[in-house]
Amino acid sequence: MQLEIHNKRQLVSVVLATFNETHHVQKCMDSLLAQETSGFHMEILAVDGGSTDGTREYLEKVAGKDSRVRVLRNEKRKAPFAFNIGVREAKGDFVCIFGSHTIYKKDYIAVCLNELIANGAGGCGGRVITEPSSDNIQACLVAYGMAHPFGSSRKSFRTQAEGFADTVNYMVIRKEAMLKVGGYSEALLRNQDNDFNQKLGATGNRLYCTWKTQCIYHPKETVGELFRYGYGNGYWNLISLKDNYASMQLFHYMPFFFVIAIIASLLLSIAGLLSLNPELRILAWLLPSLLVLHLGIGTLAALQVMVRNRYLGAVWLPFVFLGFHTAYGCGTLMALLTGACIAKTKSSSRPNPQAS
Repeated sequence: MQLEIHNKRQLVSVVLATFNETHHVQKCMDSLLAQETSGFHMEILAVDGGSTDGTREYLEKVAGKDSRVRVLRNEKRKAPFAFNIGVREAKGDFVCIFGSHTIYKKDYIAVCLNELIANGAGGCGGRVITEPSSDNIQACLVAYGMAHPFGSSRKSFRTQAEGFADTVNYMVIRKEAMLKVGGYSEALLRNQDNDFNQKLGATGNRLYCTWKTQCIYHPKETVGELFRYGYGNGYWNLISLKDNYASMQLFHYMPFFFVIAIIASLLLSIAGLLSLNPELRILAWLLPSLLVLHLGIGTLAALQVMVRNRYLGAVWLPFVFLGFHTAYGCGTLMALLTGACIAKTKSSSRPNPQAS
């Protein structure tokens, strides 16, 4: 694929945050090293957070064989620090913020770069296909559940349509635009991408999702990990709202409203059971009705998954949906009850706009 940008071969810097990714990083790196780069040069900045499972050793071995790869250290370990370290060290005019749980089609960067230029966007990412990391039933339930709109909403990067969007993952981004917004917030351990993308949009840099290329994303491998992930996201949603309300949308809080509805219907159901008034005993059915409604919608979604993926194990998805949404909503509720707020960092690795 021949790519012409301003009549010269541009340098594209790929930033890859890693921490104990031994089960995923090799396939990810293989896909990056195999990228079609006939129209641009590429460097890969693997920013490791002190892996102890051999990930860093593997990356250094790759770097020793391929001069395009550099391994950087992330002392803070968390993702936003890794992204900012990568952006600060990036030499290219375009930067890719990529994940190590993802395998990229060989034309991914080239297509996203072309589409970014063609659509006048500040950032462009490809279609994200969510697939199980193994044949284990839990891994399949997690992947198929997250890939369905009922599991993660229609505005998730896992389900989004082609075109301009508020949030796009695994993007090629203009470095100038990244520097203008000051990189990623290092105070947000979750939702830093929502915050960053909102700030990009606020400065006139539209984000575009193209379906002309794609990447394969492997989510959590167990249902327990999924529930913990949901709880953490829900918890940080409230903190993110306090820090930058414009970066969050109503759909982020639907699980919270669902949990509130569960609590309210539980109390009313208990009141109905204890009531001596026969007319009020109908309240006892509120909680069962709410749960049946959720499980019913989840069953319809599970049937779609079962047919589309020819996977009979999807019969368990209604309970995965219920558990995930409940855990997610409980995270937001706990953040509200404890008055969770953002923790300001003492030091920063955020890129300096004047240093570019």
